Amino acid sequence: MSEEKRVLLEMRDICKSFIGVNALKGVDLVVREGEVHALEGENGAGKSVLIKILTGIYQKDAGTIRFDGKEVNFTSPAQAQEAGIRPIYQELTICPMLSVAENMFMGNEIKKRGLIDWRATYKRAEEILQSVNLNIDVRQPMGQLSAAMQQMVAIAMAVSLDAKLIIMDEATSSLDDKEVQSLLNIVKELQKKNIAIIFITHRMNEIYEVCERCTVLKDGEFIGCYDLDKLPKLELISKMVGRDASTIVNFKKQYNSDIESNEVICEFKNVAQGLRLKNIEFELKKGEVLGFAGLLGSGRTETGEVLFGIRKYTGSITVKGKEVHYANAGQAMKDNIVLCPEERKRDAIFPDMSIEDNITIPIMNKISRLGFIDRKKQAELVDKYIQMLKIKTPNKEQLIKFLSGGNQQKCIIARAMCCDPEIIILDEPTRGIDVGAKYEIEMLIQDIAKSGISVIMISSILEELERDCDRVVIMREGIVVGELLHEDITEENIIHTISEAHTN
Repeated sequence: MSEEKRVLLEMRDICKSFIGVNALKGVDLVVREGEVHALEGENGAGKSVLIKILTGIYQKDAGTIRFDGKEVNFTSPAQAQEAGIRPIYQELTICPMLSVAENMFMGNEIKKRGLIDWRATYKRAEEILQSVNLNIDVRQPMGQLSAAMQQMVAIAMAVSLDAKLIIMDEATSSLDDKEVQSLLNIVKELQKKNIAIIFITHRMNEIYEVCERCTVLKDGEFIGCYDLDKLPKLELISKMVGRDASTIVNFKKQYNSDIESNEVICEFKNVAQGLRLKNIEFELKKGEVLGFAGLLGSGRTETGEVLFGIRKYTGSITVKGKEVHYANAGQAMKDNIVLCPEERKRDAIFPDMSIEDNITIPIMNKISRLGFIDRKKQAELVDKYIQMLKIKTPNKEQLIKFLSGGNQQKCIIARAMCCDPEIIILDEPTRGIDVGAKYEIEMLIQDIAKSGISVIMISSILEELERDCDRVVIMREGIVVGELLHEDITEENIIHTISEAHTN
């Protein structure tokens, strides 16, 4: 039982401030040997700050840290790693062109007579990976591995370096369901080796599958540490968001029974794109939320990118009754089509620009006169969307990189709304966002559709598609394999359709 395990990590009364902002206010975190311990809270709750203090990136202002029986105060990540603490982040630092083995031993090469001993390097790399039941070619480029496999290689390397505590920070957020399960199986194997894991995720199902206990933070404060076998999921969410979560969990779209008779605003016929899309056909109705489901590589994202003009294709696309063939995103935007891309940080935000400039950047020409931005008009527009979308920020001049993931996503949606869209493509709109912000964004999607805007919602989170969509198009390996309507949209039916297509 977990009560009999020795305490490995004990953080008590941890405090940290940044320029007058209290990021942590007396936070506790206690992790036992061989325990998978969830660290949860909304974005901005203080999870990242606490982990950065533990790993030596930040220094605490007050409190004590004991690790493996000793009081510690790591002043660098190297010190924390030497003690046996290994963080694994969602975005790994890798050299994609180098081999798996080269990535594993970078800076710590196995040498013989001053030269790298490649035979020994490959052999040792294979042994390390096999220790966590991974059988892959260590000579292949790291960039050829899936994100899940890259995460597993990082975990195996941490184990080989005698890690006592592994921190998994949103490690599953960019993986599909099958890859997530593979990673969770690795977590269970690590538990058998008596390695402790701090597990940070916004996905409730993962927490309850692998974690024993959960520490909850909110607004930099310690809410409590709970045994998960005694805490229902709804209560955990309520503790995280600080309010009754039943409205969040039980939310379900009210279907518009007239949607089927609505005007067709967009239609794909026999659309193909290289080897990625094959004879895609579907209709999008005015004011409809049309979901796209499928595993990674199914062609969901590519379908949205074709419509937005950033992928060449063959076949026919009709928008508002006329056939179109967009050569670029600018042409699509002239027809009031906008895209909120999957990779928010890479493709959507300008991190060193203000919130107001991020929101209004596509319409600068509309709010400028004689080459000068009308700051009053810009401010009025941005204030309108900050209020409408409930964007949490001290002011609109704040750099967007300092906002939580949920508030960054709201800014991206605000930018799309500034363009007066008739079709808005949302690719993974809630990825990496906490439970409370997810609910707000899902409600926002409903409001957008009610206003008559058509929404294409691409998501790997099936329960969201079930809650939010009027119809769901299901894809596999670049082909449409099914379509579900209204009450037939369930996680079970989506999974069954994908599986049946694989069997056939």
